Amino acid sequence: MIPESTKHAGGDSAALQVGKGRRIAWKMLTGIVVSLVTIGLASGYLWWRANYFRETDNAYVNGHVHAVSARIAGVVTRVLINDNQEVKAGDLLAELDTAEHRLKIEQIKAQISANQQQILQAEAQINQAKAQEKAAMALTSQSESEKLYAYQEAVRYRELYSGQHKVVSKSQVDIVEAALSGADATLNARRNSAAAATAQIDVVVAGRQTLNSQIKVLEAELHDAELQLAFNRIVAPVTGRIGKRVLEVGARVQPGQQLLAIVQDEVWVTANFKETQLSGLRVGQPVKLRADALPDRTIHGRIDSIAPASGAQFALLPPDNATGNFTRVVQRVPVKITLVQEDAKALAGSLLPGMSTVVEVDLRRNGSEG
Repeated sequence: MIPESTKHAGGDSAALQVGKGRRIAWKMLTGIVVSLVTIGLASGYLWWRANYFRETDNAYVNGHVHAVSARIAGVVTRVLINDNQEVKAGDLLAELDTAEHRLKIEQIKAQISANQQQILQAEAQINQAKAQEKAAMALTSQSESEKLYAYQEAVRYRELYSGQHKVVSKSQVDIVEAALSGADATLNARRNSAAAATAQIDVVVAGRQTLNSQIKVLEAELHDAELQLAFNRIVAPVTGRIGKRVLEVGARVQPGQQLLAIVQDEVWVTANFKETQLSGLRVGQPVKLRADALPDRTIHGRIDSIAPASGAQFALLPPDNATGNFTRVVQRVPVKITLVQEDAKALAGSLLPGMSTVVEVDLRRNGSEG
């Protein structure tokens, strides 16, 4: 027979085993329930995030970067700025050698002066020719009177000679006829002289007009030369900071050659969203940004605009989807995001073009509410 104490010990052990199993089962059930609740909450959170927020890390800070180049060829004589220096619009950045352009300006001015002297000479020649024309016209009038008198004398002598009683002799008639012929020749000569004087005036006037035209051309060349001289001064087109400077004294630069860049403080963010993320995006919606350079700060902004085409369409070589080896790729569309005024002022100089950011758009608020 089994001792009573042994029976009690076995019963207690079985009870302990049953209680332990129940506790294990309860813990397992509790763990499963907690896991299911956690999974449900996580799934709900992910669903909520997927439906009410759009996020991308394909986003970068952009800004106005102005390339400053030379407008003329020349040798750099002075450089007045340093790397990363702040400048204002209109500040002198550098100067080129001006000797060549100053010499050209002096040459053009000398040509203009010479032409002006020739115009003065032409004016004098015109006045002289007008005086000659006036004298020739006076002599022509005199010759016309003399011819008229000679003609009247010839007519009278012809009548006296043709009558029955010839009052004058044939020799006298011949003398009068000769005088008429001489008066006619003199008149023609003086008319030709007056015409020559008039033609001379026309020639000199035409020459003066040519000189005036040449002066206008030279004045245009002078204006261009003065502009070229002014272009030897390279000034800042905008206010900002100097970057990518390759300008050095003694270097010869060419027109259009980039010498430096000026970066303005105004920045914005370009976020490249997948085409599957565009649904729900509206202009004016609020945006939260996190910059890699400022990990502990949340930056606020708004959607300013959405690009009219995907980034691939603006590439140097857009993809030809009509080819036989087509592969479907999810495209990305640039979205411009501007910073709110407070953050834009506070982060001026801290957010720089090219920096990486993470963008989160709140879809619960539309553009009109934003």
